[in-house]
Amino acid sequence: MLKHEVILPDGWPQPKGYSNGILAQNGRTLFLAGQVGWNTEEKFVSENLVPQFEQALKNIVAIVQKAGGKPEDICKMTCFCKDRDQYLESRGELGAIWKNIIGRHYPCMSMIFVVDLLDHPAVIEIEAMAVITES
Repeated sequence: MLKHEVILPDGWPQPKGYSNGILAQNGRTLFLAGQVGWNTEEKFVSENLVPQFEQALKNIVAIVQKAGGKPEDICKMTCFCKDRDQYLESRGELGAIWKNIIGRHYPCMSMIFVVDLLDHPAVIEIEAMAVITES
């Protein structure tokens, strides 16, 4: 039995890098606070988007794993980014990081560009929801 079913209405093109809908089966719902690109000591090692994205994604996965889940249990992500141009220029690198950390699982996602984030010098913040099923 599938843990989660990707929903794509008939006739819609396959989205690239995200899902339009995911139907989660029975499980425990995990809500994740926004994660920025700092390490376990809450220190930023870079002010650039690519390394911050990688660390924020690792932080998301660490929380999911601590709750007993896997990256493919993530159903929804919202990304808040301060620099649209840097994001667009870095999409190839970000995609490679995604595949390295998450694999080929693509949750429902939104990318929102914002003026600022609370934790300086953060340039990206990612929040998520996961539904963790019992193995």
